[in-house]
Amino acid sequence: MKKILQVNFTYDGTRDSVLKDFMPAAQPIADQTGLDWKVWLWNDETRECGGIYLFADQSSLAAYLDGPIVQQIKQHPPLSNLSVKIFDVLEEPTAITRGPV
Repeated sequence: MKKILQVNFTYDGTRDSVLKDFMPAAQPIADQTGLDWKVWLWNDETRECGGIYLFADQSSLAAYLDGPIVQQIKQHPPLSNLSVKIFDVLEEPTAITRGPV
């Protein structure tokens, strides 16, 4: 069953510093086994950023969360208030509303 991962955190910096810090992680994240896609998020007013991910299954998602990329991100000093949420995809209504799953 497809899984959505929602990650949000506060970032002490600007949009440009977020891009500088996280662009090197984009390709390694894209290469994760079982990852269909990720949308990167940034809110300039609140300095909140994060991502919405679609994984093929729970085991792929768990491997990502337990892996080295997430461990490095958790230890990045400008990052705080980390929130991680996991959801099942309701495929039938998502298909009607053209969700990319």
